[in-house]
Amino acid sequence: MNLSLFNTSNLFEAATNLFQQLGIKLNSNTAEALPTKNLLKDFYKENFKSITNTFFIGIIDDSVFQITEKKDVNYNLKEALQQGDKNYDGLMLFALELSSKPTRTEISEITRAFNRISQKMPVALILKYTVDSEAVISIAISERFKYLQNWRQGEKAGKVIILRDIHTKPENIHAGHQRILQDLTKASGVTNYAQLHAQWLNVLDVNILNKKFFQELANWYFWAMDKVQFPDDIEKKKDVRNATNLIRLITRVIFIWFIKEKNLVPASLFNEKYLSTILKDFQKNKKASNFYQAILQNLFFGTLNQKMDERDFAEDHDRKNKLDQGIKNKYRYPDKFNISKIEIVSLFKDIPFLNGGLFDCLDKFDEEKLEKGKKEQIFVDGFTRLDGKQAIVPDYLFFGVYPEVDLTEYYDPEAKKPILKNVKGLIDILNNYKFTVAENTPIEEEIALDPELLGKVFENLLASYNPETQTTARKQTGSFYTPREIVNYMVDDSLIEYLKQNTEINTDDFDSRLRNLFSYNDEGNPLNSKETDELIEAINNAKILDPACGSGAFPMGVLHKMVHLLQKIDPKNKKWKAQQKEKIIGKQIKELEKDKKSIAGLSDKAVREKAIQAVDERLKEIEEIFESKNYFDDYARKLYLIENCIYGIDIQPIAVQISKLRFFISLIIDQDKDSKKENLGLRSLPNLETKFVAANTLIRLEIPTTDLFSENNPVKVLQEQLKITRHEYFNAKTRKDKLHLQQQDKALRKQIATQISDILITNKEEEIANLKKQLNEEKKKLTQIENEPEQKETLEATNLFGQIETNVIDKKKEKIKAQKSHISLIEKKIDSLKTTDNKDAIQKVA
Repeated sequence: MNLSLFNTSNLFEAATNLFQQLGIKLNSNTAEALPTKNLLKDFYKENFKSITNTFFIGIIDDSVFQITEKKDVNYNLKEALQQGDKNYDGLMLFALELSSKPTRTEISEITRAFNRISQKMPVALILKYTVDSEAVISIAISERFKYLQNWRQGEKAGKVIILRDIHTKPENIHAGHQRILQDLTKASGVTNYAQLHAQWLNVLDVNILNKKFFQELANWYFWAMDKVQFPDDIEKKKDVRNATNLIRLITRVIFIWFIKEKNLVPASLFNEKYLSTILKDFQKNKKASNFYQAILQNLFFGTLNQKMDERDFAEDHDRKNKLDQGIKNKYRYPDKFNISKIEIVSLFKDIPFLNGGLFDCLDKFDEEKLEKGKKEQIFVDGFTRLDGKQAIVPDYLFFGVYPEVDLTEYYDPEAKKPILKNVKGLIDILNNYKFTVAENTPIEEEIALDPELLGKVFENLLASYNPETQTTARKQTGSFYTPREIVNYMVDDSLIEYLKQNTEINTDDFDSRLRNLFSYNDEGNPLNSKETDELIEAINNAKILDPACGSGAFPMGVLHKMVHLLQKIDPKNKKWKAQQKEKIIGKQIKELEKDKKSIAGLSDKAVREKAIQAVDERLKEIEEIFESKNYFDDYARKLYLIENCIYGIDIQPIAVQISKLRFFISLIIDQDKDSKKENLGLRSLPNLETKFVAANTLIRLEIPTTDLFSENNPVKVLQEQLKITRHEYFNAKTRKDKLHLQQQDKALRKQIATQISDILITNKEEEIANLKKQLNEEKKKLTQIENEPEQKETLEATNLFGQIETNVIDKKKEKIKAQKSHISLIEKKIDSLKTTDNKDAIQKVA
């Protein structure tokens, strides 16, 4: 597919030529540019000013399949619009020239506006704009509807499908875009619009694209399973160890691919020809692991996890080596390069520091032994100079095509015929697909792999080695993931119910207005100012926990929907900003001034001053986040929602990692790169270790109910200190600060645990004492009953046969039995309280 005409010819000719290459001769006889504002009329918006030229390029309907040399069916715009108002089976086409690169949302808004000038026939757009002196195009198609759309009455628009940012110079066009355009070419046998539409729907189906990608990835995963080697310090079972580490590797590399879309990582690091010039023995043999160790591990741990101006190699000299022992954010393996250390550091110099615990190396010192003064490392990632502890992932697993690989053992060991698959190297697979950093929504769907893919990949690969699901997972590839539609339904219902219960808006139409807010339409905010303030406050105070978050589908759905709500009710972010300020001032200063016991409990004046200083710093931070030109409006919305409102727990640590990855991507997309500023103008990612936690929520900590966090309780003071520490940790940037705050957090948790334990022990001792008093009283009652005279009662009754039966009841004996049973229950309760070791359980959790 040759798109170079977009750089040399006018847009009408270039767009017409594109469809000609797709096998479709268009039928417009209106080659002149049209006035956009007059064309769109009431649907024109001020932010459409970037549209400099608009061309009508034709209609695709059954007539284009019936063109002969004698008869061409041509339309001018007026005829096309008349056709669009009466005929549904077709597609009206416009080409637009823009003065600047549009966002995905801007493309969607423009596409919907053009669709509203045609009541029945859908409209598709080709949008052209310039990026780095090259013409770039996007193709946007509105979802088909089989009923009249009364746009003027405000019915919500259909989904817009976008093939975005297609480069037009042959050397720059992405392989994924090239493949999709080839697949859109009219297939032989297509003789009418309905057949063409079915073909295009299949090509532009993101689910099919995702499934195709996952199948290729799954083939690679199973093929690589017995070819990799990871340290066995923690996981002794090789199959489990390799499976989890391969999934971790895949998700880390896919994350890199997403940020590569933001031009934050140079493509040269994954260019096979270039790598062969800078790496020693690259792909020399089956054991060479130079690409993984020298490029990927140094990228993960030495680059993305280290400030840009502090990147350097770990020293190998014996005296200095001890200083660098266990430091996992310094470069390693200089001997695997053909270039000098200075040149190696230069390879990574334009990559920003991301932080966030995302690329923290999992190799660490054994904490128990460290407390005893012994330094012994536990290796998981194997980022080390120690032979025997290094991770080995051979170079050939990343590049090349390997036909007819036998994967019968993994897909179906009982199969009668071998299951042969063509397998590509991991980097070659990724290079063949287009990625987008913005997750698709119900109304915007980009034909590319979005961050939700991380969840789909994880859920299905994890299911493939879980004994309970592996057979199904391997035979039904891609079946272990909650569909987006179901997630959206659960999110909407949960949030609507929460907002109804946590606001005082009691009007009869509140439910319908709320649901209207949740829907993706252009109707704006249906709430008045007071109701809007109340809703924003409820959103700000929300605490949403997914106790089995998996790869983060529900928490991410919640984030997107809450951001959507804030966009509608507070488009300029003024109220949201005010809420963040009030939250800080109210929680930190006002509470301390109001509660003298809390102030006294904060050990001394210095602690209180530290709290006030923290408030000042956070207020300054808020100003920067909301006002910086490098951060889009959604960044401030997302950051504070993530810090204050959304939490997740999962039993699988790798699931937690992927949840965090998706939240990190959602923050990265709303920041702009600026090479003149520190860290390229990008705010380092927050640390989410206290937001997404690996734990088993099915195991309950049994503790007596007591008001542990009342204002008069010392635990409350410690809790406030922990909140300050956790906010500082959320934003900590250096490894030194993070380690210090982790230790501080741990110490505070231990203090809280001790306080709770002491309170519980005191309460338990009081409860036991009360029960013993009760037991003595009940035993006295038993003695009294035993000393009572005999109490027998005779009862006569007629049975079914008319006979009289006599029963003698020993009432004293019954009373003794009941009293002994009551005493036994009290004794068991006392024994239970004596044996319940809440202190150890609480300390363990802390």
